[in-house]
Amino acid sequence: HRYPRLAHVGDRTGLEMIRTLQDKAVHTANVKVHMECTALELLLDGGAIAGVLCYWRETGRLFLIKTRAIIMATGGGGRAWRFTSNSWEYTGDGYALAYAAGAELIDMEFTQFHPTGMVWPPSVRGILVTEGVRGDGGVLKNRDGERFMFKYIPEKFAAETADTVEEADAWLKDSTKHRRPPELLTRDVVARAITREVVEGRGSPHGGVFLDIASRRDPDFIKRKLPSMYHQFKELAGVDITSEPMEVGPTLHYFMGGIRVNPDSQMSTVPGLFAVGECSGGMHGGNRLGGNSLSDLLVFGHLAGLGAVEYLKGLGKGGANVNMQQVEAAVKRATEPLNRAEGINPYVVTEHLQKVMDRYVNIVRQEDELQQAIVELDAVKKEIAQAKAPGASQYNPGWHEAIALGSLIITAEAVTRAALLRQESRGGHTRTDYPGEREEWVKVNVVVKKNADGSMSVEKETRPEPPAELAAIAYATLDELEGPGAAGAKGA
Repeated sequence: HRYPRLAHVGDRTGLEMIRTLQDKAVHTANVKVHMECTALELLLDGGAIAGVLCYWRETGRLFLIKTRAIIMATGGGGRAWRFTSNSWEYTGDGYALAYAAGAELIDMEFTQFHPTGMVWPPSVRGILVTEGVRGDGGVLKNRDGERFMFKYIPEKFAAETADTVEEADAWLKDSTKHRRPPELLTRDVVARAITREVVEGRGSPHGGVFLDIASRRDPDFIKRKLPSMYHQFKELAGVDITSEPMEVGPTLHYFMGGIRVNPDSQMSTVPGLFAVGECSGGMHGGNRLGGNSLSDLLVFGHLAGLGAVEYLKGLGKGGANVNMQQVEAAVKRATEPLNRAEGINPYVVTEHLQKVMDRYVNIVRQEDELQQAIVELDAVKKEIAQAKAPGASQYNPGWHEAIALGSLIITAEAVTRAALLRQESRGGHTRTDYPGEREEWVKVNVVVKKNADGSMSVEKETRPEPPAELAAIAYATLDELEGPGAAGAKGA
């Protein structure tokens, strides 16, 4: 966050990357794509990957893919919260599939809340408002019109952050001579500041704050620099951001934790199972820098592909041996919601789970609330076991939701139990009862895995020292940092 460091395409970089990769995969590389296909369970042979059971969402028909290597690139689990920038399919499937197969998850407590998601109207709740709005001059104001971020500058960023309106505004004209505006502090700092303003009664009418670029830039500039944001608000919310402020608030955006992988091959603790992107853990530590998830996908997607090839070469010839008893058991579990005589609407269960996570496992956490969340998530598990999807398997979104609940509950419980265990505040994880970073936790990873009896194990594990060549680079870079905090960062 200290430097302009991104190669971007306006405010739609991710979309353009998707289009480019789709064009390459479909038209050039001739990759076969299974559209609207959902993975239900990973199949194992002697503890190693042997295949995956799937179903077509359109027809409900199940089918089996035999394979000895799988790369997970399933994104996060933001739908466990009501306010999320994630798409509807971000239900934590990758975490749950890997966990059920015996893979370890790591640092699931580190969930990043992007500070600016749309909060009104309800139909657009959580949709992301890019940091480019603030980077191009947008400022955050409370209901009293106060530019409140000046009150929330952390000591470790004080030397490089403007502490007056005049200097912050001057940065827009010449970023080389002036310190950055406090609106451009790290995501966790801005998200907590907005939450504080709302909790203390200074929020906008719909529970957020105001993001104002209209009073600071002319309409042509806004339309040219932020075309996607202009159309997003105009079409979805009826707000013209060239003439009025936006209502924004924190929205669950990204999981820093995920499936534990080897840093070189990207293989998980289950042989043949690889993971990349948001569903993998460890790449971003306790807090991700804006934009880094895009480069992460390209770099580590490449490594995962190479890792899978090398793994398959090491196996030699021969196909995967699939245990049909495992397949039959998985089919039975998947179709249970369709075969129940009566039960609970799965969408009602999802709302219950989201309310628990919003209330107890949000931006700011504390021990008694996390313990209460575990109790209430146990109640949600019982409701999931009674979820009923009326109708047949064809075109049945209720059935899809019932299946997704299995992933959502594993994701929610992993985040909650990991957050309870980590007794400090670090990165995207904030504990009011343990404020600040603790030296004893700086080298600790929280590891989640499935016990033999089906219960969830959550343990602390001391992280090994990094390779000498990487440590030398990292520490040399930290020595160059100016201002307080460099020494503590080096210790980390």
